[in-house]
Amino acid sequence: MTKEELYILPLVIPILLTQSIYLFIDARKNGHNYWFWGIWGLIQCPFPIIFYLLFAKKVWRKFKRIEK
Repeated sequence: MTKEELYILPLVIPILLTQSIYLFIDARKNGHNYWFWGIWGLIQCPFPIIFYLLFAKKVWRKFKRIEK
């Protein structure tokens, strides 16, 4: 590993862990595939959290209700 990668790694690990834990807990609470969301949250960032909010939690429906 290069020096740059070693400097970036301690910053990326907490972000991925936090995202994965949030997705796992929230998906389990709402009855979604929590193992899928937790593992996907460990692999990359920020797409899992964006897709979870859009497709699993269906955030856009809440915004439509607020506008009416």
